[in-house]
Amino acid sequence: MTRLQAAEQFRKAMQLFAATLSDEQAAAVATVYGSWKAGTAYEAGTLLAFGENAVGDPQLYRVLQTHTAQEDWLPSSTSSLYTPIGLNADGIPLWSQPVGAHDAYAAGDTVDFHGTVYRSRIDGNVYSPDAYVEYWEAVTGGSA
Repeated sequence: MTRLQAAEQFRKAMQLFAATLSDEQAAAVATVYGSWKAGTAYEAGTLLAFGENAVGDPQLYRVLQTHTAQEDWLPSSTSSLYTPIGLNADGIPLWSQPVGAHDAYAAGDTVDFHGTVYRSRIDGNVYSPDAYVEYWEAVTGGSA
């Protein structure tokens, strides 16, 4: 077996494991998922990457209906076939509990926390808006 073949098998194993992750866990390892491609047959429930989200990471989408992708059925504009993972309907990242300094929220970062949009007031923010309200400010109008 060549190194390339071994790498392809490893990637396939990672993708099989990744199918068992929660949406929050999937967003943390978004690069593991395959990229959307026209002409590909997708099963309902499949996660795939298409474009970038508001923080520059690959944007994940869940396939809602089994279908074969077409050029004009982009995940970002075909809500009957795909739903974005990790973002609200306005494209604002859903709040996710940081696990350390490497993924803590920076001052100015916006998140959707239980339907309300908040902006972090501090760098290194690892607390939810209900745990330390002084570290967050609600964004008037619900958008960033």
